[in-house]
Amino acid sequence: MVTDPLFKSLVEAFDSYIKRESDIKLIEKAYFLAKERHEGQMRKSGEPYITHPIAVAKILADLRGGPATLIAALLHDTVEDTSLTLKEVETTFGSDIAALVDGVTKIGKLSFNQKASQADNHQKMLIAMAKDIRVVLIKIADRLHNVRTLESMTPEKQYKIATETLEIYAPLAHRLGIFRIKAELEDRSLRYTDPPMYYRVSNMIQSKKAERDASIEHVIEYIKSLFTDSELHDFEIKGRIKNIYSIYKKMVKDSRAFEDIYDLLAVRIIVDRIETCYQALGIIHANFTPIPRRFKDYIAVPKPNMYQSLHTTVLSDDGTLFEVQIRTPEMDQVAEYGVAAHWAYKENKTYSKEREQFEIAQKLKWYGELLKMSEDSDETEGGAEEFVGTIKGDILDANVYVFTPKGEVIELPKGSTPIDFAYRIHTDIGNKMVGALVNNRIVTLDYELNTGDIVSVKINKNSFGPSEDWLKIAKSSHARHKIKGFLNKLNRDSLIIMGKESLDREMTAHKVTESLDDTFVKKHFEKNMITDVTELYLEIGKGNLSPKTVVNKLLGLEVDPSVLLQRQMEKASKQLTTHSETGVVIEGLSSPQLKLANCCLPIPGDSIIGYVSKTSGIVVHASFCPNCKQFEENRLIEAFWSSNITRKYPTWIKIVGGSKSTLLTEVVTVVNASSIAIAEVNAITTSSLEMTIKIKVSINNANALQSLMVNLRKISEIYSVERDFK
Repeated sequence: MVTDPLFKSLVEAFDSYIKRESDIKLIEKAYFLAKERHEGQMRKSGEPYITHPIAVAKILADLRGGPATLIAALLHDTVEDTSLTLKEVETTFGSDIAALVDGVTKIGKLSFNQKASQADNHQKMLIAMAKDIRVVLIKIADRLHNVRTLESMTPEKQYKIATETLEIYAPLAHRLGIFRIKAELEDRSLRYTDPPMYYRVSNMIQSKKAERDASIEHVIEYIKSLFTDSELHDFEIKGRIKNIYSIYKKMVKDSRAFEDIYDLLAVRIIVDRIETCYQALGIIHANFTPIPRRFKDYIAVPKPNMYQSLHTTVLSDDGTLFEVQIRTPEMDQVAEYGVAAHWAYKENKTYSKEREQFEIAQKLKWYGELLKMSEDSDETEGGAEEFVGTIKGDILDANVYVFTPKGEVIELPKGSTPIDFAYRIHTDIGNKMVGALVNNRIVTLDYELNTGDIVSVKINKNSFGPSEDWLKIAKSSHARHKIKGFLNKLNRDSLIIMGKESLDREMTAHKVTESLDDTFVKKHFEKNMITDVTELYLEIGKGNLSPKTVVNKLLGLEVDPSVLLQRQMEKASKQLTTHSETGVVIEGLSSPQLKLANCCLPIPGDSIIGYVSKTSGIVVHASFCPNCKQFEENRLIEAFWSSNITRKYPTWIKIVGGSKSTLLTEVVTVVNASSIAIAEVNAITTSSLEMTIKIKVSINNANALQSLMVNLRKISEIYSVERDFK
């Protein structure tokens, strides 16, 4: 017989669905252990601390949480605030409950005094959620009880907790579909973040409450009579007014007057079957005036948090606007309790945490995305803040829903483009993307997606990949992070190759045969923060380390400081001459005979090398020119671009795309729009119905060429754009 009043109140909350005696005994054991360990601890309100874990467990019992969830709720503060250890929890209650307690403990551990620690704390919460969704359900329940008792806190603490609740916990509750809790979190938090508006909206709601109640009641009675006349009998109708925070958002963020909020009043109709939902909708539209563009079918296309319902806004005979929601009892449960309704505890069901997590990921599309992002979280260069920014921007605040060609719903932030869509599907899809179709129509990569769009992506395995300009187009943090990662790796790989080639040339010139390994590098260059061969190549490629220095180390040569100083003085006294026609500088030569190689047509911004030919003086090649591999090493000479070049340079671009007749015209239009002169154009259509266009342009430098190539890639049906060599 239960005599403890607090535990008795908890039993009353769960006894309708937890009846197994062994489960009840284990919950009771957890309660008395928590009560014993929290003995003497008081809340700010003056109540015994045990009242808090009991309140959290009761909130979860209302969501039909299982015994493990309730036990973890009772113990969630013991490991952090009492002498109880996690090992003791595991020994007494098992590893599953210990993992839940540990997850909740880690979420609440860090301070929120600084932005960075706040972001890190949120990251831990989101990753814990990805591992086991029950952890965040317990944390949301914990936060709900805390905001219910905020009046005992200092004003500063009230504001901080309320703000954090609106930024993180309420959106999480929304994403989990727990609208009842979400609405309470928002309303109670608003009271402390913006008290004047909270009381203003609250007073507006109360001022005409009787009038609105009468209006809703009148509409409900009328709908009942309509359904009865149509022989629709098995139904339930409820009326409500929007919660305070929802009205506040429309007034403050959308700058709307209280009287202009269309869906202030709502009628919820619950019928037995999906077919009846549409029958009821027909009756409503036949007898009320529907407002254009206010109908939404979330039954055919559920929201990402599993919410299903028909929504329409209509005008009643007395001129009142109100929203009608039509759904089945099962849909209503999910609308109120979200994920908790879907996975409510049932004693006759074999529980599997892994299976439950898999099912949640399958049902909640965004949760699957969170799982993927959490797996990559250790690789996020921007750390916790970037990770949290990605989650908040791409998941919590996302509100554009588009479809794949197979009908799968993809959720993206407002303003997203096909680039964001491609990277949300898969990183490789984004990296190889060359075009997109929206609603079966070719669009540019910066096209802004709208809810309901059907998007397909055109890829080319030979694509160069994303460019810097994509960072200006992509809206989602996820896509931007992937693009930055690609570009960083691309730049790094290129520099490593350049550094290796430069060192190889120097070693060949000095007939160095000694091998280069990590041990040698660490011994001689650790003071330069270089510890392996790859980093050595990278630093040479960046120009931070001379290949001659490395060769001297390999040969065991130590340069006398006075000799080094003399060399530097001699170098400074040498005249750097710019060949007026080429814009190329050759160190130490006063009147060099120079020409730019026709095979690669280098342009300012390219890394270049001079080759001393037998008949044509010095021929300047791009260092990545394929012909450079055949040159004699002792004929190569360093060359640089002048810093004050004003002339333009010719170079070739190769474009491969579809065979549509207007493609060449579109290419020429883009080039002309970039104020770049065209010197020559060749176009052929291959047997595979692809068009290859080779175009010779006159351009200032490599940056201008890169921008042109980016703009050309935006043309529909273009698969690849690359530099062309003879």
